[in-house]
Amino acid sequence: MIKNPPAPSGPGRPKDPAKREAILMAAQVLFLNNGYEGSSMDAIAAEAGVSKLTLYSHFKDKEALFGEAVKTTCETRLPRRLFVLEDGCEFRSVLLDIAHAFHELVISPESIGLHRVMVAMATQNPALSQMFFDAGPQKLLVDLEQMLDQARQRQLLNVPEPMRAAEHFCSLIKGVAHFRLLIGYAEQPDAADMKRHAEDCVDLFMRAYTREPLTVD
Repeated sequence: MIKNPPAPSGPGRPKDPAKREAILMAAQVLFLNNGYEGSSMDAIAAEAGVSKLTLYSHFKDKEALFGEAVKTTCETRLPRRLFVLEDGCEFRSVLLDIAHAFHELVISPESIGLHRVMVAMATQNPALSQMFFDAGPQKLLVDLEQMLDQARQRQLLNVPEPMRAAEHFCSLIKGVAHFRLLIGYAEQPDAADMKRHAEDCVDLFMRAYTREPLTVD
């Protein structure tokens, strides 16, 4: 009689998604409250309620955990479905949905706190700054670039350089309000102000990219 092989153990065992999520949530809390250097893997494991062995089975080191925490936050607040151009969709509505989601993300207390952490770390750990940018802002720019290129192909916008246009769009949405919040000079805007800001930015962006570019003789 042939017996079934025993279930794999150790590093080969399937990872528990619930524990991974708990680790990511704990990392976000501690990174924001204590900064990057002030958040040890021991403390993150304790906050998540897992062992260090479990923590390291999911993430090889603190930098990898930090990058994944940033990536997960962005994917949760700016899901890929926002950047899909369905047939017959109203392009302004698609841009508005992205504008609202991106604005809510960048002015959220979590995002403002993370930006402050990164500014504090900029001269100490440039590699971490690059990891942060690649996992968060750069990924958003690439998703937006690809969507704007699709809009160009469908002749919805006149976008000769989609990446530059993506950068323009994000800069418009962040605006001066983000900087005021970053330096603690202002309070969170209310829902009406956020709605008006997003609509103004989208309308300005579309006016700029739905006409032939100006040429200088």
